[in-house]
Amino acid sequence: MTGGGRSSTDIGGGHIGLVVTIIALVVIASFSGPRWTLIVAGCFAAWFVLALTIIRIKGGRGGEAVRRAYVATFGWGDYVTP
Repeated sequence: MTGGGRSSTDIGGGHIGLVVTIIALVVIASFSGPRWTLIVAGCFAAWFVLALTIIRIKGGRGGEAVRRAYVATFGWGDYVTP
């Protein structure tokens, strides 16, 4: 991403990562119950909050900061697809 422009590739990877995470949470819930599901979901939520906090400290504002934190949390979805 250059010059602060939006990159559909980044956000697309974030969506894929979010879907894979939700599927993994459903699988975890079906095998081990709500305790581990909440622990894993809490880890992702904590990572998002940490990323958002760091982005805000470094000067990110508004929806752009939320988008960047979303991509930082779930952007690994780009590596799942061919």
